[in-house]
Amino acid sequence: MRVIAGEHRGRPLAAVPGKGTRPTTDKVKESMFNMIGPYFAGGWVLDLYAGTGGLAIEALSRGAERAVCVDIDGKAVAVARQNLASLGLTERAEVYRNDAVRAVRVLAKRGIRFALVFLDPPYAQQNIARDIRLLEQCALLASDAWIVAEHDAAVSLPEQIGGCRLDRKAAYGDTCITIYRYCTDETEASG
Repeated sequence: MRVIAGEHRGRPLAAVPGKGTRPTTDKVKESMFNMIGPYFAGGWVLDLYAGTGGLAIEALSRGAERAVCVDIDGKAVAVARQNLASLGLTERAEVYRNDAVRAVRVLAKRGIRFALVFLDPPYAQQNIARDIRLLEQCALLASDAWIVAEHDAAVSLPEQIGGCRLDRKAAYGDTCITIYRYCTDETEASG
């Protein structure tokens, strides 16, 4: 695993030991960022099932301002912190060990609005539609935010979840990337 592009291009990332984490492959990561960017002019990123922190790190390398990484697994949290430290990104990122629902509710109290959200839960525990609804209900999505969900290709997600509309999707073997765009009335009026 490595950083694909941007400021930290080519730098290696440590993996979480064991088989409990399924890191996003470089090919899928590159395609994902080509669909939503590929570069950013600031903004906050939320990686809700962060694992190694690789997706948040990629976004930071490509110009995102700050990132919040959340994972329930203690080993994953330790590796995410290690990866951020090895790239000198600890000042631009926060890493928390927490369950996704609880983390969203805690973040809602801080008033942060995320321009980019990654949802890559373990395939057996996916509830992406619930996560997207919760992000919207807790007012964590910036106007025109991207929500990128990585899931089993056998799972079909709806065209719209609340104010989030399916923008595009692509399959890579057993993996599917579904990208939503959060549209508020304000966004539609200016678009």
